[in-house]
Amino acid sequence: MKLLTYFLIWVFLLEVQPFEIPTDGLSEFAEYEDLVELAPGKFQFVPENRRHQRSLSEESGEKMEDADQVTLYSYKVQSTITSRMANTMIQSKLVNHSPQPQNVVFDVQIPKGAFISNFSMTVDGTTFTSTIKEKTVGRALYSQARAKGKTAGLVRSTALDMENFKTEVNILPGAKAQFELHYQEVKWRKLGSYEHRLHLQPGRLAKHLEANVWIIEPQGIRFLHVPDTFDGHFDGVPVISKGAQKAHVSFKPTIEQQRKCPNCSETAVDGELVVMYDVNREEKAGELEIFNGYFVHFFAPENLDPIPKNILFVIDVSGSMWGIKMKQTVEAMKTILDDLRAEDQFSVVDFNHNVRTWRNDLVPATKTQIADAKRYIEKIHPVGGTNINEALLRAIFILNEANNMGLLDPNSVSLIILVSDGDPTVGELKLSKIQKNVKQNMQDNISLFSLGIGFDVDYDFLKRLSNDNRGIAQRIYGNQDTSSQLKKFYNQVSTPLLRNVQFNYPSPPITDVTQNSFHNYFGGSEIVVTGKFEPNKLEQLQSIITATSASTDLVLETLAQMDDLEDFLSKDKHADPNFTKKLWAYLTINQLLAERSLAPTAAAKRKITKAILQMSLEHHIVTPLTSMVIENDAGDERMLADAPPQDHSCCSGALYFGSKVASASIPSWAQPSPTPVMALPAVGARPLESTPPPHVIRVENDPHFIIYLPKSQKNICFNIDSEPGKILNLVSDPESGILVNGQLIGAKKPENGKLSSYFGKLGFYFRSEDLKIEVSTENITLNHGSRTSRLSWADTAHIAHQRVLVSVKKQKVVTLTLGSDMSFSILLHRVWKKHPVNVDFLGIYIPPTNKFSPSVHGLIGQFMHEPKIHIFNERPGKDPKKPEASMEVKGQKLTVTRGLQKDYRTDIVFGTDVPCWFVHNSGKGFIDGHYKDYFVPQLYSFLKRP
Repeated sequence: MKLLTYFLIWVFLLEVQPFEIPTDGLSEFAEYEDLVELAPGKFQFVPENRRHQRSLSEESGEKMEDADQVTLYSYKVQSTITSRMANTMIQSKLVNHSPQPQNVVFDVQIPKGAFISNFSMTVDGTTFTSTIKEKTVGRALYSQARAKGKTAGLVRSTALDMENFKTEVNILPGAKAQFELHYQEVKWRKLGSYEHRLHLQPGRLAKHLEANVWIIEPQGIRFLHVPDTFDGHFDGVPVISKGAQKAHVSFKPTIEQQRKCPNCSETAVDGELVVMYDVNREEKAGELEIFNGYFVHFFAPENLDPIPKNILFVIDVSGSMWGIKMKQTVEAMKTILDDLRAEDQFSVVDFNHNVRTWRNDLVPATKTQIADAKRYIEKIHPVGGTNINEALLRAIFILNEANNMGLLDPNSVSLIILVSDGDPTVGELKLSKIQKNVKQNMQDNISLFSLGIGFDVDYDFLKRLSNDNRGIAQRIYGNQDTSSQLKKFYNQVSTPLLRNVQFNYPSPPITDVTQNSFHNYFGGSEIVVTGKFEPNKLEQLQSIITATSASTDLVLETLAQMDDLEDFLSKDKHADPNFTKKLWAYLTINQLLAERSLAPTAAAKRKITKAILQMSLEHHIVTPLTSMVIENDAGDERMLADAPPQDHSCCSGALYFGSKVASASIPSWAQPSPTPVMALPAVGARPLESTPPPHVIRVENDPHFIIYLPKSQKNICFNIDSEPGKILNLVSDPESGILVNGQLIGAKKPENGKLSSYFGKLGFYFRSEDLKIEVSTENITLNHGSRTSRLSWADTAHIAHQRVLVSVKKQKVVTLTLGSDMSFSILLHRVWKKHPVNVDFLGIYIPPTNKFSPSVHGLIGQFMHEPKIHIFNERPGKDPKKPEASMEVKGQKLTVTRGLQKDYRTDIVFGTDVPCWFVHNSGKGFIDGHYKDYFVPQLYSFLKRP
């Protein structure tokens, strides 16, 4: 079947600014005094009727005052932490006091790794409650809801250690809406303290805004600290009450305190409320707490001498690490090397398509050696592919050889720290084979820690790699903060205090104990072990811990009595009597998820999957194997919340719920972000469509243009049939010195009497940089004067020239970035080499920008300045599925046909249907002049205009 090449031209809409709340806007709602609390979330209330008012006023040159439409009446978050088990409730209440239905968004951030346990919603008197179902059941309900045009929300990963839980509903005039979300998480000790974060982002003022954190720790609270909140704007607002074993942090700013400035209608509440604390530790054997048939053992010994470490740093220096990632990694490594102790041994392995070592064996961490290693890493220049397999095997060989030759202290700890930002592109490419190679060669005394930078890396693979080899993985977010993230992680493993830590509970009734054997214990952290027991068969619980320190073998014992906690917990209404059960479930499920990813056989994986599913349903929590189904009292309107996967860079689940589709639709600019894998409609929205992001200029297949005109909100299409070898000008801007041309290639043979053509080569010229870039289906070539550089589609790599950065993602896309002003992306379409007709070709995406000059032209450039169109007299066409209409544009009246065209951005194989009005005769009357006027003689020729 013939392939089509598509140009899709999207011009940016003017961004709609946040609507301001009038100073007295909240005082009008005394009748809703019962609405007193609102959850932390990002609410974007962008009403349909006000959008039309804004566009009309802008066209007439008038400026209108925004009227408040939806009142965020209360905003509340409440956390209770009982012995490190945190339960958080987020609640919001709002009112629509406009005369039109309004769409409101409940958008909150929750910590990665937290389990959602409940969500409820009340809209105009109808209440939805949740149950947990097996994911296949939830998927079936989702399909039913989708077919009925019901709404959806999204749970997806965002920056750092947070995920978004988002849903959108349509509420009628005068109606109220309430949302309430519950989630639970364990507070892990890192660098000597626990850290609890509440993301507060209401988006506007709230009459009642309140955040509370209650901490109940039977061990006693050693210290509690609330760092500076929101850049010092709320000095003195957080109120801290601390007792010996209990603490309370309250954040209740008034409306006046919420304002960014005395006369501002914008809120200053936009950030995180952070609470840091630690507990007392009097017993070296840890704290053993037993309650309600479960026990929890916390172990974090102090005042121990560090164990010497043998550490190999394995650093990715492929082309994809170019720029800020490499700069920040080098900066972090220099600090890390300075932190090595004199008794430590180390070396550095750096790799791209080749593998190099600073030293072929371990060397003592003397000042001289550290200074030399720092000079070595400062000279690294990222380039080339990624050979993870050989790099890890080289590091393992260095440690194994040193151990076999007796060069390692028997009491030392051996660590490998891998830092990479991409998947393997050279050497062994099969991830399962790399995992097997590492496991087979790694001796039992070595731990592997993996740090994945950014989202190109397969983080699930790194997790499996580390979990399989006594270590952990962590995602590092590629930005200006990369250096501090790397250093913070290193600090967590820089001080090994114990080896071979084993927990034993000799009492017979003890069952279902979570992981009780640990390769290492690092200073500033904490080991947590939980299990079950039969209360009627046990009066006290004994634990015996064995471990090896820097100087001796240790045996530590402790006892816990049955009634120690009951009296303490009963005296505090905020204490969670089920904390032991929740801790056990949380640790057990996470442990099973890790085991599932490493299951050696399909049968073993099925057995673990069944156990996870049973626990998820029993404890009513959303995990990667369950979904949350929500229905009203009638039982006929449902929604589904998929659990977050263990870690994914984009989407971690979705929440789908049903309310009858309202008459008012959501404007295109108010739709949920199209960035996730699925675009999800809201209540009152159109049925689900996988609509691509509109703000981009796109070129694919056989010459075809789809032009989006934002003022008229229409897609206009036209074809240009030309012949192989012709060069078409896409963007010509002599004033700013920017040029984009495309050269056509032909199919292998005609099909249905026509030879299809494609873009096989694209040329870019940036005069201010004196740089020419040629992108073909074979390679990418940069020419600067007499200097030539080449990149291959076979590697992920980066190369820079002055303000231009060229980034290649293996066999997928090349991105050209010119400073911060504009970018161009070229998509590679590979076809079957033996295909009888089709050939490899290129697609191009150009996000519109106002950085071009007013004289910019070309097949794409001319539409940076949108022509006025008027489409009328829609009527049946020759094809019943393709109606016709009349279009007035540029003083001409044209006949256009309604149809569907393909856009391949979100689905490179099947494409996405884009409805448009088609202009016949190669766009005649719609484009300036004739399509042949856009032919140019050379790949770097500017367009000559009369």
